[in-house]
Amino acid sequence: PALLWWPLLWVSVFFRSCGVPAIKPQTIGSKIVNGQNAISGSWPWQVSLQLPSGFHFCGGSLINQNWVLTAAHCAVVVGYHRVIFGEHNHGSSVEPIQVKLVSKVITHPLYSRATFNNDIALLKLSSPVTLTPRISPVCLAPSTINILPGTRCFTTGWGRTRITTHLFTVPLILQQTGVPIISPAVCRQIWGQSTITDAMICAGASGSSSCQGDSGGPLVCERSGVWSLVGSVSWGRNTCDTRFPAVYARISQLRSWIDRTIASN
Repeated sequence: PALLWWPLLWVSVFFRSCGVPAIKPQTIGSKIVNGQNAISGSWPWQVSLQLPSGFHFCGGSLINQNWVLTAAHCAVVVGYHRVIFGEHNHGSSVEPIQVKLVSKVITHPLYSRATFNNDIALLKLSSPVTLTPRISPVCLAPSTINILPGTRCFTTGWGRTRITTHLFTVPLILQQTGVPIISPAVCRQIWGQSTITDAMICAGASGSSSCQGDSGGPLVCERSGVWSLVGSVSWGRNTCDTRFPAVYARISQLRSWIDRTIASN
């Protein structure tokens, strides 16, 4: 009889951990602008924020069964916008997705629409999402994390992928791309000393980029098989020029606010 309990115990242990995809992402040779199709289910914390019509407008990251982290500038509306979990191909009607409404949107109190500083919001789901091999949370970068410049991390989303004669191409399949972390000093040289704050982290300028529609989505780094959310897509060049780094909300800097907010709501 004891053996019969083993698979159930393993499942519960697996789902309690964060940042460990049941379906491993393909991270070798990966070069979302100039990215590549992700393997279905390999980024299980990726969510799609959609209008009731099904139009995707922003990304986000599942951080536990009740909460999603996204960009403040995505301006999610309680009871209106949908949060889609487990989606890979927007054109498919047979994927095992879960659809949730949002019961509460908590925007960082120091978020600035003018500068995009502190560009994060927490979305409390109307009911807990059911965790599966295709739907599981990402770990949050600790406030003490030190990511060396040049570290290759990954960003994912359904944002625009290329620009031709002022037209953007929007993918149906989730895209991924590897991007190097850029030091704050170098990023300030590119964007301006006062533009890049301590609540921002930069990555890219290496031939690929996040773009419109990726906002709020994850920038994740892996260590010993565990993925941590280090950034949330915030802003960049409006042409998504891959020679310029994209700017992300820095999760480590915002971690204490995230923890406090979830604990008190």
